Amino acid sequence: MNASESRGSRLDPWFDSYAARAHNMRASEVRALFSVVDRPEVVSLAGGMPYIGGLPLEEIGEMMKRLVVERGEKSLQYGSGQGHEELREHIVEVMELEGINAHADDVVVTTGSQQALDLVTNIFIDPGDVVVAEAPSYVGALGVFRAHEAEVVHTPMDADGLIPEDLETTLAALKADGKRVKFLYTVPNYHNPGGVTLSLERRPKVLEICARYGVLVLEDNPYGLLGFDREPLPAMRSMSEDGVVYLGSFSKTFAPGFRVGWAVAPHAVREKLVLASEAAILCPSNASQLAISTYLTHADWKGQIKKFREQYRERRDAMIRALEEYIPSASWNVPDGGFYVWVKLPDGLDSKAMLPRAVTARVAYVPGTAFYYDGQGANFMRLSYCYPTPEAIREGVRRLAGVIDDELETVKIFGTNGGRPSGQVDFPSPNIV
Repeated sequence: MNASESRGSRLDPWFDSYAARAHNMRASEVRALFSVVDRPEVVSLAGGMPYIGGLPLEEIGEMMKRLVVERGEKSLQYGSGQGHEELREHIVEVMELEGINAHADDVVVTTGSQQALDLVTNIFIDPGDVVVAEAPSYVGALGVFRAHEAEVVHTPMDADGLIPEDLETTLAALKADGKRVKFLYTVPNYHNPGGVTLSLERRPKVLEICARYGVLVLEDNPYGLLGFDREPLPAMRSMSEDGVVYLGSFSKTFAPGFRVGWAVAPHAVREKLVLASEAAILCPSNASQLAISTYLTHADWKGQIKKFREQYRERRDAMIRALEEYIPSASWNVPDGGFYVWVKLPDGLDSKAMLPRAVTARVAYVPGTAFYYDGQGANFMRLSYCYPTPEAIREGVRRLAGVIDDELETVKIFGTNGGRPSGQVDFPSPNIV
């Protein structure tokens, strides 16, 4: 028993009764910021919260009122474990925008795409199985994989997303070591946190490599409709129905408060997902599902997504201009969609160590270490531009610049043992649009 476990056993009388996997659970670095970002004096560049103020809230309120008055006996009742058919039909329509040809029976509605991610992991992962994931990778996914006692092996990205040649090298090495790789986890569009998009040319290459190694692809795609300057790229699911489980969500294109996502999977996998979902929650919320179905039926949801794209482009531009003005010593990608800029700090700085001082300066971000399973990323940070106003973004970056300047002075005086860890993925290219 290590020192941390010894302390835990003294403080928690049930410590020795927990399942082994419970000891793998830990709070993410994003969760640790929640108590901070609600403070009005702090400019939060941390959370990926959509700009709900951009929705026609009065119109939506009237829709929700009619839903309860006219369909309350259905919407407030238990529902199907697979999800309401009406919403599943709408989901099929939404996915057509990314080239996915599916039937409502292929869809499993979940409590946010986070639950879909947990269900897929639950039905595939035994302790010690391997998940291959991009470096960096979505912090919420890493938490799920850790809770299910998976081993996560990172594979590199560059400005065009996942690198097929490196993926093949990774899979070959794991096979040679006798490891069981269950799936590749990827966020191909406007990556969280990297901001990059898997190029159209690479998508079939990635699918072919995974098929050759017998590895399922878990395509997590909450941002695919939120590109700034182009129409959505074809989803990987549109290129391979048998080799891909696709995860979608209404959290970024409508509202996260309803907690509605979905999975589209090969038939046998879909049946397992329904059984796992019923065991976990019995059925997803009928009220939330029919609220979204009502919105998709009566609102101009495609027009609303276009408005979101324009609003997020304006915020992205404000973020990039502020970085260029205040922190030219750093480097970053310029995303063409989504919510995030991935920033590489000047040499010698540690974003995790610097965070308390940033919060004292009334600005918050997410340290790069949150997005790696193995402790990499100390010289990176994720900045979110989705929620603050352009003016707040500018002020937040100005405050952050002051913290970085102070840290650089400290490095000059005292030195540091920080810097880029061995094997750290080195992207993006510095300050290039």
